[in-house]
Parts: sequence; C-alpha cells; structure tokens
Amino acid sequence: MRPHVELIHEDDYIWHGAELIGGEGRASERRLSVDEEDGSSSLRVDFHTHWGRGPGIHHANTEYYVLDGVLIYGERVIGSGAYVFAPKGVPVDAMQFTEGTKILHYREYGDAGFDPVAGPDAPRWDGAREDVIVLDTAAMPWQPVPNAGPMPGMVIKYLHVDPVSGFYTRLVHAQEGWSDHRLAHHPCFEEAYTTQGHMEYNFGTLDLGTYFFRPARVKHGHFTTMEGGATWLLRSDGQLFNWYTQNEWLRWGGDAVNWRPGAHPARWSASSHDLGDPRSRSAADVADLAKSAAYFREREGLDLGDYVQHGSGTDPSLIAIAKAVDLATLAGGHGHAHAFDWGADPHALEHPHERTDSGAHNWGHGRSWTEGDPIPAPILSTLPVRSRSRGRWDGDGM
Repeated sequence: MRPHVELIHEDDYIWHGAELIGGEGRASERRLSVDEEDGSSSLRVDFHTHWGRGPGIHHANTEYYVLDGVLIYGERVIGSGAYVFAPKGVPVDAMQFTEGTKILHYREYGDAGFDPVAGPDAPRWDGAREDVIVLDTAAMPWQPVPNAGPMPGMVIKYLHVDPVSGFYTRLVHAQEGWSDHRLAHHPCFEEAYTTQGHMEYNFGTLDLGTYFFRPARVKHGHFTTMEGGATWLLRSDGQLFNWYTQNEWLRWGGDAVNWRPGAHPARWSASSHDLGDPRSRSAADVADLAKSAAYFREREGLDLGDYVQHGSGTDPSLIAIAKAVDLATLAGGHGHAHAFDWGADPHALEHPHERTDSGAHNWGHGRSWTEGDPIPAPILSTLPVRSRSRGRWDGDGM
C-alpha cells in the first residue's frame, strides 16, 4: 500500500531517470508516491528531449496529463491539458512528447512494463476492458459537482470513470472563497496535484506543484480557497462518498517512563486542541470557515453552534468527556462504559485492506464498501509524510 502523504511540494522530491520502457529520448521523474507492493505510482515527468514510443500494451492502468507542452498520440496533436487513459492490457497507438513538455503520469494495479505490438489493433490481454481515452481537457466545459454536501462554488471535469469499480480521475476547481469547516473521510483513497491557485488547509498550503495522497478513511478538512481559486487533478480508486465530522477532537495519553522532563513517571495527556495554533489562519481564512459553518447550519437545520478555530475556545475533548460522565451519572452507571453508548466497537474501526484482490483476474475492481453498508468511522491517523516547504501542521483538524 502507499504511504499517507500530506502536502508535499514536488520541489522537495529529487529527480530520477524516468521509467518509460521502450521509449526514445531523455526524461526525468519525481516520484510523488509509490506503492512498492504492486508498482502503482504517481509521478511528475519532464522531457529533456523529444521523446517517442511506438504502439504497445501497458502492464498497468496508465494515465498521462500534460501540464505544459505538447502530446502527439497517433496523428493527434494536443497541447497543455492533453489527457490519455490507457487501460491495462489494451493496445495503444504511438505516443510522443515534445522537448520541454511537463506531465503528470500515473500507473495503477501494475508496474511500468510495456510490451511493443504491431499497432493499436493488436489483440488485447484476456480480461482487459475499457478503451483508450484521449481528451483535450482545455476544450471541455466545467460541470457542477454532482455529490450533495459541498458549498456552492466547486466545478468538475470528468476525465475517466471506471464503470465497474468507480475509480475516477477528474479536474476540480474551487472558486475563490469556497470553504468547508468540516472534516471528511471516504471509502476510497484520494490524491491530488495542484495545477493552479492557492488553498489553505489544516496540513499546510496547496499551491502550484503541491501534492497529497490520502489512504481510505483518513480524515481531512478545514479548507479555504484563496485569491483566484484553485484547481487540482484528483484521483480516487472508487466512488467518492463524503462522510463528515465537525467539532472534532482527539486526545492522547499514557504513562511517561523516562521522557517527561523534570518529573517522576506520571500520567500525561494532550489533545489536538492543545497543539492547535489559531494564529496559523488569517482573519479572511477564519471568516470563510465561519461562513461554511453558517451555510450548513442553515441548510441542515442543525444547532451546531458557531465556528471556533481549533486551538481557541474550550477544548472540545473536555466537553465531550464531561457529557459522557453526565450521561453515565444519569444512567446510574457510576461511570461504567456499559451504562451508555461510548461509541462504536473499537474492533469495527480497523483499517480494511487498501484494495480488494488485485490479482491477475481482479485488478482494478475497486473498493469493497458499497452504498447501504454500515458507514465506517475515520481512521485515527498519525502524522503523515510531509513536505519541508508546504508541510505546516498545528493540530488543526488532526
């Protein structure tokens, strides 16, 4: 499985020789995230010379997206915004990139293997499905986001949707001032590369060249889109269902043995509220989050209170614990957990496998969760891999 990566900037990763088997020309890649078990990868590639490769078959579901430059697929020439989806086991036509072209390159459910064939009409592998997709995304219109939940101000362009698994790739744009004060988690992984703009987030700043990879069920949120809006290429390995949490808290404790400075071994605890720094957000940023809270309070008719920036006000974990103790007293349970509902069975919160069986006959068939199943709680994630330059973290929304 791939590691949890929160807001690295591509400039913080080193260049490697690009693994583009069978091609002629020079190119380098930055490995944004890699699954060492099956070869799935998300890469930034620069072409130092004209590069080309004849018809063939990829060993993985493979995608190319041109950030800047020119793609030539067969006889079709497309500039920035060009997109190709090449399914695993399906023949593709000859492909070229001009000198200086910069792309995003993705492989899923397989490695960089590539078998030359006589032409794009060569036989497919057994079990291969779907067809090659070639798009000029710059010419595509933006569409409203279809899923209920987000505030107005977000639009989308669909590039590829797997009809079986729901795995999909899309361009998403959030207009200036779009925000969401809630945390979200999903049944599928989610990754994004920022192609334009500026967004503030509890793990740092998303601007041009910023990337994240978030495994299934890892919670995330507290978004505010700044001047000029922001655009991303996003991918998920299944249909994206949004499950929201607000007024969140996390508390950790234990018995210090030999590390608590200047004190004997004693119980110690901290919450994400203790770690939060309300100064990390600008006044405009916090105002947008407050607008998000007001919008959902009015739309959903729920009395959830005003938005309070993490790290300020009363620690929500203390409020939750006090409520639990009060419930226990009212129930006559004298604080015993069985006297009232402390929440879900912890054993039900285990992280499922990142994918269903990805063997030779089942690759690309997506997540195991389907609509109507019980909704799993978010993962209590530890600190992820982060960027030196974009990885601000202050406990906000942990």
